[in-house]
Amino acid sequence: MPRVLVIATTTGYQTRAFGKAASDVGVDLVFATDRCYQLDNPWRDDAVPVRFHDEPRSVAAIGEMARRTPVDGVLAVGDRPAVLAALAAVALGVPGHPPGGVRVCGNKLDTRRRLQAAGLPCPPFRALRVGTNLEALPDDIAFPCVVKPLALSGSRGVIRANSPSELRAAVFRVCRLLARSEVRQRRDPSDAQLVVETFIPGREYALEGVMENGVLHVLALFDKPDPLEGPFFEETIYVTPSAQPDATCDRIVGAVTEAARALGLHHGPVHAECRVNEHGVFVLEIAARPIGGLCARALKFSRRGDRVVSLEELLLRHALGEPVRGYRLLPEASAVMMIPIPRAGVYRQVKGTSVATAVPGVVDLVVTAKPDQRLEPLPEGASYLGFIFARAENPADAVRALRQAHDLLDVVIDKSIPVV
Repeated sequence: MPRVLVIATTTGYQTRAFGKAASDVGVDLVFATDRCYQLDNPWRDDAVPVRFHDEPRSVAAIGEMARRTPVDGVLAVGDRPAVLAALAAVALGVPGHPPGGVRVCGNKLDTRRRLQAAGLPCPPFRALRVGTNLEALPDDIAFPCVVKPLALSGSRGVIRANSPSELRAAVFRVCRLLARSEVRQRRDPSDAQLVVETFIPGREYALEGVMENGVLHVLALFDKPDPLEGPFFEETIYVTPSAQPDATCDRIVGAVTEAARALGLHHGPVHAECRVNEHGVFVLEIAARPIGGLCARALKFSRRGDRVVSLEELLLRHALGEPVRGYRLLPEASAVMMIPIPRAGVYRQVKGTSVATAVPGVVDLVVTAKPDQRLEPLPEGASYLGFIFARAENPADAVRALRQAHDLLDVVIDKSIPVV
């Protein structure tokens, strides 16, 4: 039985999905996660314990495992696991993205510099050190602008500023976020800087794809029907196929292809975010890993009339060397809503789920928040309340079903009791 190494965090949503896909396709999975290394198999997954901030020791642990039970491919779930996966792929002699390219993708400042050097559309930007005197910020920054931490994902810490006073407030807020203990525990040197870039007007799109020996194969192009204008940039709805004209879709694919090449990606999954306006396609970022959360459930594929496969199964096949160019999305429109957290507090329950799932077109609703969990919206928050999925004949109907279902939900969140 072929074996694939999946590198992930212990809290990642997708590990179970990969487990099911592996069972369906006859693949043996072995995990490497940031689990406790002092306890004996605490998660009952027989995972190799790794630390994303200690790459040499983690690669050595993976290598020791592979000497006992060789693996045939490597996959990553998440941005920091993607770097370790690239290093592991080199050490194990299996195909993957080059580590240098993956590192660039995981750093928003390095990404901007690489895209600018390649002559690709890029907003004016500059770096700021965490701890910069807020009263002495550069006076040549154009407004509106966007403040971003370099290595946080999911729009966490991303804030628009329309004036110098708003910029100072945004920088202060992001620096305070980076000073939190759960962020500092990452031990990521990128957290010592911020990037400030000119705000790019336009609509946003996301592209899911796989690179095979330097060639990008598009799996899905998502529209984001909700405008993302700030001050925060919480993503809510993805819908595919895109309703945009073929010419616009082709421009997006071309821009992502050029950007992936400039960033140094070569073989493996890619997830790209773009903004499009009259000046061109601006690639905001490309991640060297698949789409996050449970959003992958919105993607179903088939090949020449074969059975339907999930994104996870397709990626497992790709990791084992099988070409993916023959797979196509199912013809109907598919959409997912990442249910936003309406306010900070202690989560209790979501009422109305049975009514919401009865909305025509809604195929699933998953609440991922746990009772008594403390929730926090963006820009400080790092999670969603859950996910709603819909399918319909056309994208507009799928989006309409999501909005209708969301309107029927009643989220119960109690105020947090301050600690004194």
